Amino acid sequence: MELNKDQTVMSEDKKPQDPNPRFACEGCSVLLDVNDGDRLVFARLSGGAILKIGNKNYSLKPLIGAPFGSLFQVETGEDGSFLSRILPIKQENSSNNVMEDSRDNREIVDNNEAQNLTGEEIEAMRREGAKGDEIIEALIANSKTFDKKFQLSQEKYKLKKQKKYAPKLLLRRPFARSICEAYFKKYPARIGFLRVDALSLLLTMANVTAYSDVLVVDMVGGLVTGAVAERLGGTGYVCNTYKGNSPYPVEMVRMFNFSDKVLERIVQSSIKELSSANTASPEGNNQQEGVCNAENNINETSSTSDIMVEEISATTEAGVVDIVVPESKVIKAAKAGAKASKETIEMWRENGFSSLIIAAQDQDPWSIAKDVLPLLSYSAPFVIYHQYLQPLATCMHKLQQGKMAINLQITEPWLREYQVLPSRSHPHMQMSSFGGYVLSGIRISTT
Repeated sequence: MELNKDQTVMSEDKKPQDPNPRFACEGCSVLLDVNDGDRLVFARLSGGAILKIGNKNYSLKPLIGAPFGSLFQVETGEDGSFLSRILPIKQENSSNNVMEDSRDNREIVDNNEAQNLTGEEIEAMRREGAKGDEIIEALIANSKTFDKKFQLSQEKYKLKKQKKYAPKLLLRRPFARSICEAYFKKYPARIGFLRVDALSLLLTMANVTAYSDVLVVDMVGGLVTGAVAERLGGTGYVCNTYKGNSPYPVEMVRMFNFSDKVLERIVQSSIKELSSANTASPEGNNQQEGVCNAENNINETSSTSDIMVEEISATTEAGVVDIVVPESKVIKAAKAGAKASKETIEMWRENGFSSLIIAAQDQDPWSIAKDVLPLLSYSAPFVIYHQYLQPLATCMHKLQQGKMAINLQITEPWLREYQVLPSRSHPHMQMSSFGGYVLSGIRISTT
C-alpha cells in the first residue's frame, strides 16, 4: 500500500506534457477559414462546439486531433450533414492556354433559363446522399451556357457553386500573422489599424530576440504582447506596463495556444512600480495587488466570452453567424500576465530593459514615452506605433529637444499584394493603402 501511495504522489508531481503544436487538441484555439477567406472564425475546440455554415450547424468534433492545415468539406450521410476531412487533389492547370481561347460571353443572356435542374431536384439529390461535387457536376451538365462561357468564367462558375453546395473549411493555426490579418480584415479598429507588415516592423526595429527583456505598452488587445512572446519562445521576459492601477487587457494572448513555459514569461507591472526608487511596503503591495486582481476579474467577466469564441466575417453576405458552445463544455485557456516578482522588478531597475515597444492608439505617444523611456538601458532600441503621423512627429521633436535618443526616424510601412496566375498577374483590386506609422530610435544618456 505504501508503494502505491508513493507511486501516486510521483505521478501527481509530474506535469503533463504540452500538446503537440502541429495538431489541434481539445481546448486549443483555432482559426477556421471558410471557403478560402470568405469567413474567418476564431473558435476554441471542444466536443460541443458548433459552427454554422449557411443554414445548418456543424459539429467541430472532427477537427480535434487533426493537424493544422487540414482541409474539411461538408458531406451528407445517414445522420445528416457533417464535416469530413479531405485530401487536396492537385488538378492540372488548364489556364495556361487562356490566350488561345476564342470564346467569350457576349452572346450569353442572363435570363435565369440556362439551368434545367430545379431547386426541388437539387434538394432531392441532397436527401439521397449526393455529395457536393456530384451536385456541381450535375449543375454543369444541365447548364445550357456553360460550354459557351469563357474559360475563366467557367472557373468562376465552378468556384461559386462549390462555395454554395460543397463549402470547404481550412483548419489554421493562430499565430501572430494569421491573427493580425484576420482582425485587420474586418475589425481593424480593435488592433489600432496595425497591419501585419507594421507588426513585423515593430519586432524587427525593437530587436526582439531570444533572452531579451522587452517592455511593452500594449493597448491593441494583446496582439503585440503575444507576437513578442511568440518570438522569444519562452526565453527572456515580456513586461506589459501601464499607467494607473488597472492593466490593459491582453485577452488576445489566449489565442496563441502558448505553453506554460511561455506564459510564465509574460508579466505585468505598472510604470510607477518600475520607476520608483524605493520598494513599496508590503501592505501597499498587497493593496495594489488586490486592486489589480479586482480589475482583472472585471475585465474577464465583461469581455465577450473571454475572446474564446469570436467570428470575423470578411463578406457582408455571410451575415451574423455565431459559434454556439455549451457552457458546461467550455475549456478556458490559461491566463497570461501575472504580476512581476519583486526580484525581477529590482533587476530591471538596475539593468534596464533591452527594448521597448509602444502601441497605444488612444494615447499621446509623448505622454507615455517620457515615462517609460528612462526604464530602458542605454543604447537600447525603441519603437512607437501610432495610427496617425502628427503625434509621432511631435514626440520625435521633443525627443530631439531633450537629447534623449539618436537615430530617430519615422517609417510608413507599405504593402502590395499581387495575384499571380497565368496571363493575369496583377495587383489585387482591393488593398489596404494605410498601415499606420512607426517611430524608432536608440536611447542615450542625457547626462
